[in-house]
Amino acid sequence: MKHSMSLSRSLAGLALTLCLSVPALALAETDRLVALLHEFMAGASVDDAVVHERFWADELVYTSSSGARFGKAEILAALASPGEPSGAVYTAEDIDVRLHGEVAVVTFRLVARRAGERPEEFYNTGVFTLRGDAWRAVAWQATRIPSAEQHPQ
Repeated sequence: MKHSMSLSRSLAGLALTLCLSVPALALAETDRLVALLHEFMAGASVDDAVVHERFWADELVYTSSSGARFGKAEILAALASPGEPSGAVYTAEDIDVRLHGEVAVVTFRLVARRAGERPEEFYNTGVFTLRGDAWRAVAWQATRIPSAEQHPQ
C-alpha cells in the first residue's frame, strides 16, 4: 500500500510537471518564431541569401500579393547581390503565433519602407513546420493592404 501511494504521488507530480511545462514550451517556441521572423525581415532587407535559405523549406509554396505562385528556388534566384539593400526595409508588426504541435501558423502585418515613398503594408500568413530543432516556412500568403486613398472609410 505504501509503495502504491508513493507511485501515485510520483505520477501525480510528473503529470503536474508536464502540465506546467507545456505552456512554458509553447511560450519558448512562440518566442523562437517571433525572433526568427524579425531576423528574416532584417535579412530580407539586405537580400541575405543565407537568411532566405534557412527560413524557407525546400518545398515552399509562396503566393504573392499579385497572385503569383513560386517556391524557394525562385526566391533565391531573384535575390540581388548579397548584402546589398533590397530597396526596402521590412518589418513585422502585429505578430500572432498559433502553435499546433510541430506546426505553427504565423500571421502579421509586413511594412515595407522605401526612401521617399509611402510605406506599403501587407497581411502575411506563414505556415511553419519544426524540422529537428529549426522552424521552416512551408507555405506563405501575402495580401496587399489597400492604402487609405484607395479605400477611404
